[in-house]
Amino acid sequence: MSLRGDVCVVTGACGFLGKRLVRLLLEEEKMAEIRLLDKQIQLQYLQSLEDCKGETKLRAFEGDMRDGDFLIKCCRGASIVFHIASIIDIKDSVEYSEIFGVNVKGTQLLLEACIRENVPSFIYTSTIEVMGPNSKGEPIINGSEDTVYDISLDINYSKTKSEAEEKTLKANGEMLQNGGQLATCALRPAYIYGEGCRFLLGHMVDGIKNRNVLLRMSLPEALVKPVYVGNVAAAHLQASRSLKDPQKRNAVGGKFYFVSDDTPPVSYSDFNHAVMSPLGFSIQEKPMLPLTLFYLLTFLMETVAWILRPFIRIVPPLNRQLLIMLNTPFSFSYEKAKRDLGYVPKYSWEEARKRTTEWLASQLPAERERILSK
Repeated sequence: MSLRGDVCVVTGACGFLGKRLVRLLLEEEKMAEIRLLDKQIQLQYLQSLEDCKGETKLRAFEGDMRDGDFLIKCCRGASIVFHIASIIDIKDSVEYSEIFGVNVKGTQLLLEACIRENVPSFIYTSTIEVMGPNSKGEPIINGSEDTVYDISLDINYSKTKSEAEEKTLKANGEMLQNGGQLATCALRPAYIYGEGCRFLLGHMVDGIKNRNVLLRMSLPEALVKPVYVGNVAAAHLQASRSLKDPQKRNAVGGKFYFVSDDTPPVSYSDFNHAVMSPLGFSIQEKPMLPLTLFYLLTFLMETVAWILRPFIRIVPPLNRQLLIMLNTPFSFSYEKAKRDLGYVPKYSWEEARKRTTEWLASQLPAERERILSK
């Protein structure tokens, strides 16, 4: 099913995944218009898309996800919304009111704008962190959408993403102003890597500071399945095609799908080494502290931060939930997305790794100079 002639809105269009999706839409579809929604949109970014935009019109919408009138304006005349924008905060450093406002309230306002402006398709970018891992560190290995799990969400990012996903799926079937119906679905990618990944860049910076030795924060047996950003973009495209297809729309609407690819199962720390070892980085054999002591240390840091909160806001560099996430085997299959959406990874592990390493190599000289000059 082609999106030819459609008008789509991409929220978070200037972010890591948003940029990749916009380019993929331009390369693979002949859409009438793509509306880029973000807080700030640089002219240089728009100019970088000239080589692939063809006859598709690009429009920039700068504004706030919490502004309902702005969202209504963005959605007017659109046929598809890709809702990627959110605050990603794994350290609980953002005030709850702000992360709730963007992640939950913003999603609700966007859904309301779609209903008011007769937008028939809505794809929400969720995360596997709405599933866990839970505070007990119970593993899931190659799980599915039917996996039963004792979910306990301890950080605001996971809580707000879960609430926003729930609102999205509940909105499926809502009556539009013109009498049509809204169809929604949610995609739950694993940890996304690739060109532009700020988390990978941060790990490389830590390695530079540690004399080219990457820090080990994950036990080797804590296997996860990161997913390449190009493949996550491809899953979004397939989801939008499926929601447009009358034969698939009812089956896909109201569902969530895990998104992974053929990246081999590996711990988070060993994944960092896999993409950075060609650049001359080694990795610590063991974590700096035994996991039990690490957990106790994070508990003490969180306690001190809580005691001081009435006077000063301190964000510990590591928290218990993050430590559990880094050390719990947690992975999911993409078989349902393959079956229902027709999703197949566009990039192999070898190609994804090569592209990621080349990007890191392009960033390395400037990062090394910046750090060593201090």
